[in-house]
Amino acid sequence: MNLFAIGKYVFATVLLIFGVLHLLNADAMSGMVPGFIPGGVFWVYLTGLAHIGYALAIYTGRYAKLASQLMALMLAIFALTIHLPNAMGGDMSAPGQVLKDLGLAAGALILGNNYQDGPGL
Repeated sequence: MNLFAIGKYVFATVLLIFGVLHLLNADAMSGMVPGFIPGGVFWVYLTGLAHIGYALAIYTGRYAKLASQLMALMLAIFALTIHLPNAMGGDMSAPGQVLKDLGLAAGALILGNNYQDGPGL
């Protein structure tokens, strides 16, 4: 097994764990959903399932390129609409969240770029 294969499984496992944590802590995380978006806890569950679905796409290689592009988009949206406004509002933990989400989005794009076949943008 090469280093890329190890890296993609580690990356997918991290996002799988994030997904499970979203499902287990949905009520606590619902406060992070911006107030202008109705249905707070629903979005936490949906994004948790998206994280889990992404991990499954990477594990199986099915729709991995498209899943990587969509995960990168979702994470970039989180960074710009949730964490960046919090950082600008003085939340001292938010800049780290912005960087985490942008770094994970970049990783998803790099990973997805290595899948040559299958659907993708």
